[in-house]
Amino acid sequence: MGAEAAHNFSIAESFQDSSRPIRAGEELDLVRLEPYLRTHLPEFSGALSVKQFPSGHSNLTYSVTLGETEMVLRRPPFGSKVKSAHDMGREYHVLLKLHSAYPTPRPLLYCQDETVLGAPFYVMERVRGVILRRNLPEGMALPPATARVLSESFIDNLAGLHGLDYTALGLSDLGKPQGYLERQVKGWMERYHGSKTHDLPEVEPLSAWLREHMPAVSDATLVHNDYKFDNMVLDASDITKVKAVLDWEMCTLGDPLTDLGTALAYWIDPDDPPEMQMVRWGPTVAPGMLRRKELAHRYAEKTGRNLSHIVFYYVFAMFKVGVIIQQIYYRYFHGLTKDERFAALGQVAHTLMKVGLKASERTEL
Repeated sequence: MGAEAAHNFSIAESFQDSSRPIRAGEELDLVRLEPYLRTHLPEFSGALSVKQFPSGHSNLTYSVTLGETEMVLRRPPFGSKVKSAHDMGREYHVLLKLHSAYPTPRPLLYCQDETVLGAPFYVMERVRGVILRRNLPEGMALPPATARVLSESFIDNLAGLHGLDYTALGLSDLGKPQGYLERQVKGWMERYHGSKTHDLPEVEPLSAWLREHMPAVSDATLVHNDYKFDNMVLDASDITKVKAVLDWEMCTLGDPLTDLGTALAYWIDPDDPPEMQMVRWGPTVAPGMLRRKELAHRYAEKTGRNLSHIVFYYVFAMFKVGVIIQQIYYRYFHGLTKDERFAALGQVAHTLMKVGLKASERTEL
């Protein structure tokens, strides 16, 4: 890649993910946090400062600095109804076992004592790099050749996760693969009804279609369950390299094609209709990026898995992501969070349900 890689280095360095002042209502109790950190991480010294990473819609993520050492603290959102989706101990356990075999941040500390911050939390190392969100940062160039390699790395890295021996890693207790897909479909339907704020007419026909078209389950692997660009830290010196995958709160053992479906649901093609462009989760429309079909084909080549039921997995992923968005909107709707980013999420959830129902009429991606 030569000169092109050098070009990426000089630009990408200035776009590394950065923290900002903490949002109102999401402050941490530093009077309790500071002595806890100093007691359990005595190797780090110096003044304590805390900021917040502004993106993300689920668990809250903070930059915690002790002297010259910057760490990342994650805790559940304030006012969440879904405790099982914010299991800090589970996420810490996954990182602890996975770090030696897959690009993840190194976990440093887990605290289940809720008297410290009002909820369990964990601390991990800060992995510096570039996180790509909906649009490329202003001024960042992504040549088509680089975009293609980046999209290949994106899907190859997912295939790599699905190829890990979870038993050898000590993660065989993470879930029950048998009956996983059926439980997932049923569970996400229940979660929708538990976080309902308005009637979405697509939900019932979409639910019926999913029940009727559920395929036989494929083999079981580690499943990230939220694999997309803004959950990845890319190398600032070569943006096509994945330094770390973040947000393991929903990781489990199950059907790897549900993971692929989720990644494809987040991946919007340039010629997708306007309603889908509105829910794009990364710069996937950049010239040179693989299309959804090409991602699926490359995954099949890398893993040898049969994708004859990929439309089901894609439709289910649209439904699941729609429910996740609805759960977040529920918190805003009922005043459990004041984050104004969430005000429009009810409409986003509706859009995802409509797109999912329309996709159920297709025979291919």
